[in-house]
Order: sequence, then structure tokens, then C-alpha cells
Amino acid sequence: MSASLYNQSIPRTELQPWPKRSGPDRVVVINDLSFARGGATGVALNSVDLLRQRGVPVTLITGESAPEVHFADCADIVAVGCEHILNSPVSVAGLRGLYNHKAYRTISDWVARNDTPNTIYHLHGWSKILSPSVFLALRPVARRVVASAHDFFLVCPNGGYFDFQNTQPCALAPMSVSCLTRNCDRRNFHHKVWRSFRQFIGQTFRNIGHGNMTVVAVHEGMLAHLEFGGIERSQLRVLHNPVTPWRSERVLAENNDCFVYVGRLEADKGVDLLAEAATQAGVKLRVIGQGPLSDMLSARYPSIEQAGWRDRSEIPDLINDARALVMPTRGRETFGLAAMEAMTSGLPVVASKNAMIAEEIHRRGFGLSCDPFDITALSDALRRLANDNLLVQRMSQRAYDGARALALSPEDWVEALLEIYLDILRCGGKTDGIPSISDAPE
Repeated sequence: MSASLYNQSIPRTELQPWPKRSGPDRVVVINDLSFARGGATGVALNSVDLLRQRGVPVTLITGESAPEVHFADCADIVAVGCEHILNSPVSVAGLRGLYNHKAYRTISDWVARNDTPNTIYHLHGWSKILSPSVFLALRPVARRVVASAHDFFLVCPNGGYFDFQNTQPCALAPMSVSCLTRNCDRRNFHHKVWRSFRQFIGQTFRNIGHGNMTVVAVHEGMLAHLEFGGIERSQLRVLHNPVTPWRSERVLAENNDCFVYVGRLEADKGVDLLAEAATQAGVKLRVIGQGPLSDMLSARYPSIEQAGWRDRSEIPDLINDARALVMPTRGRETFGLAAMEAMTSGLPVVASKNAMIAEEIHRRGFGLSCDPFDITALSDALRRLANDNLLVQRMSQRAYDGARALALSPEDWVEALLEIYLDILRCGGKTDGIPSISDAPE
């Protein structure tokens, strides 16, 4: 999922209460973090607010010790009391990342004291603090657990089906001999061994008792990869992420001259490829986000504007002069939230063919799709849009009018989420594995 680096809180809206007689008694949202600087945590925290607006009682269990929850009249909050494993000494982080006993005890105690037959547990992020221990703690209620697959950490050791050493998508079967012996980790092979051990622990905990949780993918394109990694099709559902446009009125992209990137500044996101292509094309580029490539970009491409991390409220001003958004990801982008927010605001998108929405963007005329590794082709795509006002205007209007068909409004999203919960309760915690509830018409 595209991790746009800004606060992604959804504007508060008035929703009708969900009929309590047919819905869950309570939803327990479980997530590593309580402050959104990425797509997954933003979705998790927004779900708390949206569910509460529908009259559903919510408990948020967060891995942190000092929750920073930024929504009004916040829900019941339970803090595990730990910090991100990257902020801990290596020896402590190594052990706690494999099994966080405090997280296990906190969640299992909550379940023992408060569980009811109609309580739903929705797990979002677990790899930064909570660890695979969360799966063991939820085993007694596994058939009422919903796990959102914002990425591929449920099946892939490095979470992305991506070889970070070769900067290429990976096609190896997760946890196969070929996978286990491949140095594909972001850091080094020793870290890959550690991640593989963590993956083995998580899979073992999830398989105890054969009580299958429901896995919700954020795009249909994820299903084959999740199945390839060992999750049964009967466990899988699809629910596209909620999307709120950056602007209510169309960006007049045809009058503008600045290309925009929004996201983490890391190799898998391909921002360095975009910087080179923009330089070759001679076009203006604004980069919104932060990450380890920031210094390299400043040194090698001084003409590129780096806006840094920005709050969502600042984005409308930063795209006033935008001609298109570029998503040059090297890896398998599972949803592309920034791209959806851009298109629904009237910005055309140049999408990497590795993004799961790339084919839809190209087919519907909302932008272009290209191979990010082909710098010449990417540069030509930028130059083409820079020099064709009529083409940009058509793409902008089509995106503004039609991109909402590829996503869900917050109101529709929480309605669909509640239907998933209701299906699970109707089936006594089982799911029929309906492939998608968000198919978009042409």
C-alpha cells in the first residue's frame, strides 16, 4: 500500500447508527501505532472514528506506551506499553520482534475478561511492536478475527514480495528453500534469517487449532499472491481502502507544470528513478515525503523541490500547480492511496506497471502506465504530458469524474466493513470467501 507521509485522518461526517441487534457488540481494533504517518495506520485509526459514528462500541489496542490518538471523543484505549523495535537495543528488539510477551498478555487478558460471542477483532499492523504473539493471543477467538492485508507481511518475510538487494519484484514461493536462502532483505542476509524465523512463528501461531481468521485484501490483485503464500481462498475478502479527495474541485492540471510524488523516499518506491527521469525530461518535480533517500536526492538532483513530510491539510496547496502525480514504485504497490486521492482530485497519474491499479488507470484514461526501470520510457511519458495540454485536460476530467468508481468513500467503506463483520457473525465466525465487495463498474 502506498504509504503517503502525512496525517490521513478522514474528515468527520454524520453517519446513521448501525442496528445493534444485527451488528457486533464491540469491535476491537488492534494496531502497532496510534499516530498515522502511513496508509495502514491511517486506515486503522479512521475505522475507529467511523465505526463509533455508526454507534458501534470500539476498543483500540495499540502497542505504544503513550497513545497519540487524534480523533474527537476517542474510544476505549488499551496501551501495551512498548516502543517500536527500531528504537530498542538490538538484542531486545530481536527477541521482542519475534515474540512480545507483554503484547500477548495484554491482548489475551482483554479477551479473557471482555469477550462476547459477537465481539469482532480487527488486526491491522503487528510487525513493528506487537509481533507474532498477537496471533497466539487471538487464537481463542480466531474465527472472529479480521486481519487487513495492507501489505504481504502475512505471507512474505520482508512484507513486499520484493528483492531489495536487486530492487526487483520477487516471484519465489514465500518460505520455500529458494526464498529462505535468498538475500532479499532491505538490510542484510542476517536480518532476512531473523524475518524468516518471525514468519515461521507467526504462521505456526495462526495454524494452531485450525481456526481460520478472515483476511481482507485492499485490492483484487493481492489475492493470488496471498494464496501463493499459503492463505486459503475461503479466508479471503477484498475491500478497497476509503478515499477522500485532496480537493473537492478539479485541479486544472492542464494549466500547470509541476509533477508531484507523494510517499516514502525509499528505493522500493522508485523515487530515485523518477528523479532521474524528470531531470532527463526537463520537467519540474516536487517530492512530498521523507525517508533515507532524501539526502541523496538533494545532492544528486538539486533542482528537485523536496517539501518533506506534510499534514494532509497542507496537500491542497501543494498540488495547486500540479500537472500529474507519479507513482514509480519498483515493488508491488497493493493499492496506491496517494494515486487514488490524486485522481479523485482531478490529477492524472503516471503509474508503475508494478502498481496493482496501473492497468485500470491506463484502461480508463486516467493517466499512463509505464515500466519504472526504463528511465527513457518514464522520461518520455513525463515529457508527453508536459507538452500536451489537451491530453492532460482529458485525463484530468476523466479521473475527476470516474476515479471514485475504483474506490470507496469513507461512508461506503465502513458500511462494507460492517457487512463483512456481520457475515462472520452469521456464519459463526466462518467466511464464505466472497472474492470482492468492491467491484467497480466500467
